[in-house]
Amino acid sequence: MNVISRCPLFPAATCLPRLAPAHTFPATVRPPRLLPFPAACPSPPQPQAANNPRASVTNQIGIFGRSCANISIVKSLTTFLQALSRRAASIAPGLAVFVLIGVVAMVANRFIPLLSAMLFAIILGMAARNLNLLTPRLEPGVVFSGKTVLRTGVVLLGFRLALPDVLHLGFGPLIAIAGTVLSVYTLTLLVGRKMRTAHSIRVLTATGTAICGAAAVAGMSSVVRPDPRWADHDEEVGVSSATAVASVTVFGTLTMIALPLLAASMGLTPMQTGVWIGTAVHEVGQVVASAGFVSDPTVLDVATLTKLGRVVLLAPLVAVVGYLETRREKAIVAMGRERALAEGRVQGDYFPDLDLERGKMVTVPLFVLGFLAAMAVRSVAVWMNWYPTLESVFAGLDWCATVFLTVAMGAMGAGVHFKTLIRRGGKGLVLGAVATVVATVVSLLLTLAFVS
Repeated sequence: MNVISRCPLFPAATCLPRLAPAHTFPATVRPPRLLPFPAACPSPPQPQAANNPRASVTNQIGIFGRSCANISIVKSLTTFLQALSRRAASIAPGLAVFVLIGVVAMVANRFIPLLSAMLFAIILGMAARNLNLLTPRLEPGVVFSGKTVLRTGVVLLGFRLALPDVLHLGFGPLIAIAGTVLSVYTLTLLVGRKMRTAHSIRVLTATGTAICGAAAVAGMSSVVRPDPRWADHDEEVGVSSATAVASVTVFGTLTMIALPLLAASMGLTPMQTGVWIGTAVHEVGQVVASAGFVSDPTVLDVATLTKLGRVVLLAPLVAVVGYLETRREKAIVAMGRERALAEGRVQGDYFPDLDLERGKMVTVPLFVLGFLAAMAVRSVAVWMNWYPTLESVFAGLDWCATVFLTVAMGAMGAGVHFKTLIRRGGKGLVLGAVATVVATVVSLLLTLAFVS
């Protein structure tokens, strides 16, 4: 049998049939290698495969690898979406409760404008906690509202501020702003230490009095750390935040009413009155209300810009305090380790809530950078004369900042127990009163010295 035949498509080429009977070849003759072509209509060999036999295998491996990679990406994406869905489902009930608390607080503020919506939210959150209305199912929403929502609100707060507006005040008011913030913050910390108040209460009360009331307390509460050296962990940040917000609200309201009367009795100019109110009164809303008691519209404009100048200093202050808190925590951990080694005890016997890994946190929180970026956006809009066009957008962002911070304050109030607040909040309120007196006196002296 002739096993060699001509290919009907390529006459110059020869090919072998796909199958040949085994008896065709003698036992001593090795049969020719069979090509993998169909017998009926053989195809020509592919040049790449013929010249490089590994090419087809490599291509198949590449296709297979890409397929596996695509499958892996799809699986990872599916896993992420499932985890995100479960996370959202766990957060949603608690978040909905605190959004409702925030709405109620903002409505209450409409009827009682002297008290901020954030204070109302803290009171409602405390009531919900102490009346045992918060079930374990709501706890993930409590944590989310007290951290993520809070930091988002601080970022949105930056859209209120524009550097050109603040710089427009001039050299004298800027000196008064910087001097008041630095003096009030430092003196409040020193007085609080003499009074032996808790560390977090000192820091939060100093921040709220020096910067902008409850919003500043909310921002600083994200970086302040409780001091474990106090007996029975006397420094729960929730209790400290509630105390600080209560003090700046109460004493800020008193200064809001008193300062316009004192300014008129002392014969201060409209510029001096506006700067004094803007540097001494705590909340932005309280500043606007206090300046509104004066008939001269110049006082309202100057007081508002002065207050915003204090708010600008929130970001650098939080960044510096975050760095110092990290160093302080490392020192406490190192001290506990040395004491434990000296006495042959474990570190956890002293400070069970701390370890050196916590000291490796980022010293400048991301929400502070977001705050600065938001402030830069508004500053560019003012410089480029885009603000009139975007005024409604910035007004909406300002409203969102208020909503986010109010919701977060409700969650912070939910971390407070009435018994703890009554037992530990007395010194904090006294410290708030002292800080308010310091702010009033220092700001007045700086205003008389540098503002005409």
